[in-house]
Amino acid sequence: MNHFDLLVIGSGPSGRRAAIQAAKLNRSVLVVERGRRVGGVSVHTGTIPSKTIRETALNLSGWRERGFYGRSYRVKKDITAHDLRERLHKTLNHEIEVLEHQFARNKVSILRGEGRFLDRHTVEVAGDDGDIRTFTADRFMIAVGTQPFRPDYVPFDGTHVFDSDEILDLPELPRSMAVIGAGVIGVEYASIFNALDVKVTLVEPRHTMLDFIDADILDDFTYDLRDRGMAMRFGQKVTAVSRIGDGCEIRFEGGRTVRSQMVLFAAGRIGSTATLNLDACGLTADHRGRLSVNPKTLQTEVPHIYAAGDVIGFPSLASTSMEQGRIAACHALEAPTHQPPEFFPYGIYSVPEISTVGMTEKEVQDRDIAYEVGVARLRETSRGHIMGIDNGMLKMLFSLKTRRLLGCHIVGEGATELIHIGQAVLNLKGTLDYFVENTFNYPTLAEAYKIAALDAYNRMGGAA
Repeated sequence: MNHFDLLVIGSGPSGRRAAIQAAKLNRSVLVVERGRRVGGVSVHTGTIPSKTIRETALNLSGWRERGFYGRSYRVKKDITAHDLRERLHKTLNHEIEVLEHQFARNKVSILRGEGRFLDRHTVEVAGDDGDIRTFTADRFMIAVGTQPFRPDYVPFDGTHVFDSDEILDLPELPRSMAVIGAGVIGVEYASIFNALDVKVTLVEPRHTMLDFIDADILDDFTYDLRDRGMAMRFGQKVTAVSRIGDGCEIRFEGGRTVRSQMVLFAAGRIGSTATLNLDACGLTADHRGRLSVNPKTLQTEVPHIYAAGDVIGFPSLASTSMEQGRIAACHALEAPTHQPPEFFPYGIYSVPEISTVGMTEKEVQDRDIAYEVGVARLRETSRGHIMGIDNGMLKMLFSLKTRRLLGCHIVGEGATELIHIGQAVLNLKGTLDYFVENTFNYPTLAEAYKIAALDAYNRMGGAA
């Protein structure tokens, strides 16, 4: 069969969710994936690998127990790059097997090869074996994801200078590392390697990092990184990266330099759209290879062609990409669907974790909303003390007029899990009273919600 109801290019979170949703609607679906196995960037080089390496690093280093046993505590004395890869490969194989089973169970056709448009309804696929086949479809979904931005002035070599994909094949753990780019990916890897006792320098041309995070949370996070010995070089533009002997040198405007054994360049990603021949179907990508879409329907400028996931830009989360894929498939196939809530949780898997949902304090101020703040330190909870946690905080913002929760922000152990309590209350338009009047399991880190709510309750005059 060469004609399908929906043809999906890419099998990452948005592509696979769109394909499976379409199959459940009893439509014919073809997924074209140029990688050797399904899963896309999320499974092979992005979300799953980085989080697996993080968990491996924290487990083998004994990081979570150092609050009790001191900074010299180790579960494994000599941690190697092989230790990180061993767990990574086991995890990836499991993820891929689950995805392949889902496609097979839902009767989704998969073709491995590189797809390109010939016209608005035709895609040509060049297979790994050199075979070229042509397919037509009523609707298309572009879910090709992104790839690392690799500027010419950075001498990538896979041994001392890496991008965020190549870092997964790190030959050995370095003594020192410079990370260029203080976005989500750069911050995650910088803090992970720092937890492995690698001397890390975080480099960012802007004066700040993670600007979308609440300022108090970011201050707490930054203090923790500095306390662990991470150096930060912000507000300085990199002019050159070069190999020096067995190491590397980064040069800044003004002549200042940073030397390290290895360099990770993680300053941005670009959409993987260059090979799609977009001109043939009437689409144009921006300077970063991204496509613009209607945020409600995920339609591109060509109505029967949809795009979702990282290729359309912010927020570039696996979680939101999955929902985008499902919504796009339902709309394309004229099936009932709903729009996602205004607020979704954002998780940064750094060490420690950061997670946020709703408005930051600055956004509340910019909207001239009268508000109050409630704060809890994770060390204030009994569970935090049992776990040896000595940092981290939970912050909530409440409207003085309606008492509704406006935003919830967490930094610390388990932040990406804890945030869903705040997410549920926020999207259900819950108030401060929910946290004050309800009982939380004891001892748990979730008790921090109660502590923060009572803090705000007292600031707002309590029962009065």
